[in-house]
Amino acid sequence: MSSIKKLASQTLWYGVPTIASRFLGYLMNMALPFFIDLPEKTADLVQVYTIIPFLNVLYAYGMETAYFRFSQTHDKQKLYSTLSISLFFSSVLFTLVLLLCKDAIAGAADLNNHPEYMLWMIAIIAVDNLNTLPFAKLRQEDRPKRYAFARITGIVINLTVVIFFLGIVPKILKNNPDSFLSLLYNKEVGLGYYLLGNLCGSVLTLLLLSKEIRQIKLSFDTVLWKQVMRYSAPLIIVGLGGMINDVLSRLIYRHVVNLPQQQADHELGIFANIFRIALLITILIQAFRMAAEPFFFNKSKDENAQRTYARVMKFFVIACCFMFLLIGLYLDVFKWIFITFANPRWAEGLQIVPLLALGNIFLGIYYNLSVWYKLTNKNTYGAVITIVGAVITIVLNIILIPKLHYTGAAIATFTCYLFMMVSSYWLGQKYYPVPYPVKKLLSYIMVVILIYLFHLGINKLYPNHLWFSLTTATILYGFFIKFVTKVEAKELAKIPLFAKYLKK
Repeated sequence: MSSIKKLASQTLWYGVPTIASRFLGYLMNMALPFFIDLPEKTADLVQVYTIIPFLNVLYAYGMETAYFRFSQTHDKQKLYSTLSISLFFSSVLFTLVLLLCKDAIAGAADLNNHPEYMLWMIAIIAVDNLNTLPFAKLRQEDRPKRYAFARITGIVINLTVVIFFLGIVPKILKNNPDSFLSLLYNKEVGLGYYLLGNLCGSVLTLLLLSKEIRQIKLSFDTVLWKQVMRYSAPLIIVGLGGMINDVLSRLIYRHVVNLPQQQADHELGIFANIFRIALLITILIQAFRMAAEPFFFNKSKDENAQRTYARVMKFFVIACCFMFLLIGLYLDVFKWIFITFANPRWAEGLQIVPLLALGNIFLGIYYNLSVWYKLTNKNTYGAVITIVGAVITIVLNIILIPKLHYTGAAIATFTCYLFMMVSSYWLGQKYYPVPYPVKKLLSYIMVVILIYLFHLGINKLYPNHLWFSLTTATILYGFFIKFVTKVEAKELAKIPLFAKYLKK
């Protein structure tokens, strides 16, 4: 249990800044309905934040995972310096290419109305990429407190800039147009302050990591670099394919839906808002990955490594199930907030959130399963799985979006992640068998789906009755807590925090 406790502790430390980052970013994005009255006005910002993950994959080209992998067998200082130098020069090269192609990219992404978004986007990606290996170094060295401090400080600056320029300054200038703040504020920037806040947070984070950056030696091992590149090359495909599966629907939505421009922009804004709610599960997944990736590599030489991975998977799925119910059962709260405090049009499409959330659980399970090809140096298999998943995503989006709109996009996402999960499990059991408790995990997932459907059905007795919905949701959530506690009584009894309650 000690290894599980250590992973849980690290997940907490890495998770707090990750959850804070995602959640504060989530809150800023969820605040869009309060800054902007109509969803279509956010479409360009959605496009920018859809492009960024693609370019992040190209900028990083698998160096983070490669650092964890090779730090087990090579001199860590030499590895860190070699990969850092490689990332620095590649970042300069990629940034120059993007600057030369920015007009073409803006045209392809329908960002001609906001060309300045491209410059800010490129700056954000370049700075964030320079932060990649210093953060990986902190994770590999089990220094989560410093990691958390750097992350959270950058987040706070990001949040402060956005709230100040979009929430506070406009109100001050409305009552006092001659204020000195008029010299700082440009109304034409508008939602661009989201990007400027992001850039400020990234730059401050880079400054906070200056100690780790100063540890880079001007020493480049060509032989080691070639070994790393052979390992990481398939991870580029994995990363790009993953981004296709994650964001393609939003990237191409305006191009494939057969609607007038304004209506297409409206639906894209709505779909992005729906996606943000489902991403609450992704916050948990990302927090877990921050701790799990170095943990998996560090545990790979242990005699009982596979059994440890199986137990990690079980607790991960249980946590995801609780998060799924939190989203699905309390969906009416989001609806009430949008209707009461913003434009009711923002409440459209919430019925597909649980489908997206379930798809994200499959994605999280896939990330857990992917340990097999990373540990056995079979990254090519991961690339193949991701490519096939990307093909499924592309084909289904092109077919379903014109017919079902954002519901079709949700179905495409769900189907892709289901395929990736199943195929990775099947191949993993062939090349690196792990005794996952498959029947128990499937049972947990089926139970939460049935609970959600029961709640959906019983609420039809009292439609649009918020308190009835919240009451039944809380009762059902308590039932699942009781169910898990009973099934996992032996496991929980080993944890002092839970043991004293189980004895009562």
